[in-house]
Amino acid sequence: MRQTTEVFRSRYRAAIHPRYNPWLHGAFVLVFGALAIAAFCSTVQQVSTLEWLSVPLTLLLFNFGVYMVHRHLGHHKKSFAKMFYARHAGDHHSFFAPGHMTYDSARDWRVILFPAWLIVLHTLVITLPLWWLIAQVNGNVAGLFAGSMVLGYLTYEVFHACEHLPPNNPVTRLPWIRQMRRLHELHHRRERMQERNFNIVLPLMDYLFGTLYWEPEPAPLSYTRMPMTRMQHQIDIAGEPVAVLAYAASVTRWPEWHPSSLKIYGAHGPLHAGAHFEEDINAGGRDGHLRWEVTEYLPGRRWCARAQGDHGLSLLLTYECAAEGHGTRFVRTLDYRFAGLGMRIANQLLLKRRIDRESAASLLALRDMAAQYIASARASA
Repeated sequence: MRQTTEVFRSRYRAAIHPRYNPWLHGAFVLVFGALAIAAFCSTVQQVSTLEWLSVPLTLLLFNFGVYMVHRHLGHHKKSFAKMFYARHAGDHHSFFAPGHMTYDSARDWRVILFPAWLIVLHTLVITLPLWWLIAQVNGNVAGLFAGSMVLGYLTYEVFHACEHLPPNNPVTRLPWIRQMRRLHELHHRRERMQERNFNIVLPLMDYLFGTLYWEPEPAPLSYTRMPMTRMQHQIDIAGEPVAVLAYAASVTRWPEWHPSSLKIYGAHGPLHAGAHFEEDINAGGRDGHLRWEVTEYLPGRRWCARAQGDHGLSLLLTYECAAEGHGTRFVRTLDYRFAGLGMRIANQLLLKRRIDRESAASLLALRDMAAQYIASARASA
């Protein structure tokens, strides 16, 4: 059974040692790294133009190394890197999921930053021997190489932390940070994390190896200053969360269980983030047409989509699942608003009550149809 992000976060935080000091953690990494860079650069004298090229070349090498480690060890379990896989794919990607990409307090840095000892290992066990070997040929290149290796490490830590900042933080508005933050957010989608956007600082290797994935941030709903009408209903359904949500997120099946859904124009099967489809509806006694975009799909946990419709109608639809006994607790949340004054008045006087009744009836039908579909799928298997 998949845990919700909130439950995982609570358990992870409870397991952090009470003496853990996030400020000491961050300060140690920055100070040690700065001292190491200064020490390596102190060996450099009268650098030529050609020797300066070792800085960008080393940073590119580090970028390549981070890409390979992240892609092949962070998301694919190897016997010699089990701890890294568990910490990254297990802890980090469970703690930060779409819709939960920001940390809440400094103690959450524990799941963002590498362990403090890793920069010591990186500097003394990897970088220092390479510095000594290169110094036998060229001392300036050796110093610049070693300093750039540590600089690459620090840059990674800083950028990664910035990519989990709250969205209202001024740093997230900086163009480079904003773009990398968006790429990292797309990487954290469960269906993308093993295939796309492994770079943290510069997406060069993703571009070269064909793993770069981009889609623009969803445009904000129109009329955001107007209050939305919220309807939330829940029901228990026989079946595991993964199967239940997969059925509910298969939008071509909506007419089977939702009385307002007349016809769907879209792909079959559960739709993932970025998918688009259209729908003919009759909600609250009124015909309409909706243009949908799926914004999130975490199998067995959460599915979200947004839509624009006639009469300035804007919608947000969220399905959430959690294991409950031998079945699934399914929660459907619908937020919607109209742009025009006339439709807002009609909503308050009439439409809201009708839509609420239809939503409640849809969950009863969903319970029966989903259980029937899941049972049939098991029998066929």
